[in-house]
Amino acid sequence: MNIAVIFAGGTGKRMNTRAKPKQFLEMHGKPVLIYTLQHFEDHDGIDGMVLVCLESWMDYAKKLIQDYHITKVLDVVPGGSTGQQSIFHGVRCAYEQSASDKDIVLVHDGVRPMIDSETISACLASVRKHGSAITTTPAIETIFVDSEGEKVGKIFNRSQCAMARAPQCFYLADLYEAHLKAQKEGKLDFIDSAMLMQHYGTELYTVQGPVENIKITTPTDFYLFRALLDAQENMQIVGI
Repeated sequence: MNIAVIFAGGTGKRMNTRAKPKQFLEMHGKPVLIYTLQHFEDHDGIDGMVLVCLESWMDYAKKLIQDYHITKVLDVVPGGSTGQQSIFHGVRCAYEQSASDKDIVLVHDGVRPMIDSETISACLASVRKHGSAITTTPAIETIFVDSEGEKVGKIFNRSQCAMARAPQCFYLADLYEAHLKAQKEGKLDFIDSAMLMQHYGTELYTVQGPVENIKITTPTDFYLFRALLDAQENMQIVGI
């Protein structure tokens, strides 16, 4: 059983939106979150989804799921006070639905609506082969470590760097156990599943995803999403 845990718990502060969190903003009449969910809904290798949502928006999310006929959502659970805790809520729910230690979990951002079927398939294959799959894209700009004041720290060779994106995928039992270890040890500041799993000894293997697989965080990202959608539609019209 392959379960996608979709994290849609952000409040959208950097989007400067007061009416709705960013995952519920609409593009061409459809919420961003629904674009994301539909990719997993339509993939034959995905058996179910768990949506992690702001508690105050759970009823709204459930109505959207019903209105857009998303059938694979097993449950909608509230987020926590941190990103790590929110992901754990989703992973725990997925684990309770699990039937085998070979079940795979795909942790994905609800505001990454440009994920594609090929990347999902590649992630599943990587977990079966290696036990992990971290979606990446090549680093195209200079990366350096921030130093004190206005100084530039160590500069890395970008040809040897990649940007971690999502989904981040593992055997579900492995990720669940890692979360339990972190809680027992009081380690509550992991920035994502990749960092958590690497800390506990998992070797991470990469899957190169599409550059278009952006995370909608700022107004600029939202407008870029619109441009990417329009470009996809235009290519379909001309048969590319």
